[in-house]
Amino acid sequence: MKVRDLTELAARNLREALLRNSLTTIGIAVGVASLVSLCSLGVGLQQFADKRLASSGLFNAVFVAPRMNGRFGRDERQAPGSGDRQRALDETARSEILKLPHVVEAYPEIRFTTEILYAGNPYMSMVAGIPESDRTDGAFDGMQGAFFSDPRANEAILQIEFAKQLAAQPQSLIGKNINLRYAEREVLIDGSPNPTRSAKSDPNSGLSPGFSVIPRQTQLRVVGIVETEPAVGFGGIGRGRVLIPEALAEKLSAAQSNDLREILRGGSTSRTFPSLTVLVKTASDVAEAENAIKNMGFSTFSLLDATKNIRLAFTVFDLFLLIFGSLALVVASLGIINTLVMAILERRREIGVLKALGASDRDVRKLFFAEAGAMGCVGGIIGVVLGWLIGQALTFGTNVYLHRQDLPSIQISAVPWWMITMAILFSIVVSLAAGLYPATRAARLNPVEALRYE
Repeated sequence: MKVRDLTELAARNLREALLRNSLTTIGIAVGVASLVSLCSLGVGLQQFADKRLASSGLFNAVFVAPRMNGRFGRDERQAPGSGDRQRALDETARSEILKLPHVVEAYPEIRFTTEILYAGNPYMSMVAGIPESDRTDGAFDGMQGAFFSDPRANEAILQIEFAKQLAAQPQSLIGKNINLRYAEREVLIDGSPNPTRSAKSDPNSGLSPGFSVIPRQTQLRVVGIVETEPAVGFGGIGRGRVLIPEALAEKLSAAQSNDLREILRGGSTSRTFPSLTVLVKTASDVAEAENAIKNMGFSTFSLLDATKNIRLAFTVFDLFLLIFGSLALVVASLGIINTLVMAILERRREIGVLKALGASDRDVRKLFFAEAGAMGCVGGIIGVVLGWLIGQALTFGTNVYLHRQDLPSIQISAVPWWMITMAILFSIVVSLAAGLYPATRAARLNPVEALRYE
């Protein structure tokens, strides 16, 4: 039997029992719609999580810290005279890291406690440096005001909770000036104290002073208010409540807790960093950069392993959604079996005539497969559309709730092209599988008995 004749005959048979075949097709469409809507939620949530992590710049970041060993994070230092000392994470090491392939930026974690003066009142707060690359950080989405106008500008972004301490209306602080009091770290020349700025060192202490601490004050203009507290550093610790440009933070040379620790431990008098954040071009370059930095003698940490676990969790989640969504499609396949079995009983004489005219068992089987496949294809297409509409309705309802909570909108449903294709193909395969028994039964009919059937 030619394909054209087979198609015309299958279409005519479907039109003759239009109501029954339509209801069966709708059942398939409902099953596909449930499958698509559930899977679209899993894909949408995964894309949302990936987008948020990618916009934070954490996917292509390597966090670097001085190498530690022993239990409870004790430093990897040798006993005096027993070997090389732990390598300092200083400006020299930073320059070497910047020369590595695929590295685009390496900035230190600068945080220090200071006093903020506003309207004549002092407030203690943590100040942190923010690199220019954080302009696209998801933490700054929806912030009031603007990001820094220049990497070295005397500007500040306040965290919302700290801004509320300064003023009842936080947004009124934008454009106002605040004074920053901090302790400047000044390196001493030749390891000797500057008599005009510091006291003499104790010759019996066995320690060479490396820097002096000088009180300083600078004025900052508030340019923005951020709702969340961005995370950074080795382990993702919160940055601070007053954010300033990274270049300005380095220029201030404020004393940090690790400065005194290095001097007391007999470390280098040069400026060292508690950690560095190294950004590479793409996430695929992280492993290479991480290995190179480890070979330089530093500890590293990246989110590669963490993201693998996240993706594994989403894969399992998607699998469960696929299983539950497929149940409705399996139920719909029972409707196909019922419809085609009824068609066999109603068309026994027709099947007998076809076989008497020379149609083989294979031709009869193809005819019923074509009818089942047509219902699966049409039901799959309608189901994909319904599933997409259900996903959009869920996204709309979620965003209405989020807007009432003063939260930004999100897209929780996504129907990519591969899902559309797979859903329609899956619908056709299930329909063909459901039509296997009726097609085989119809092909086995004896043409003589079929012609006698009334």
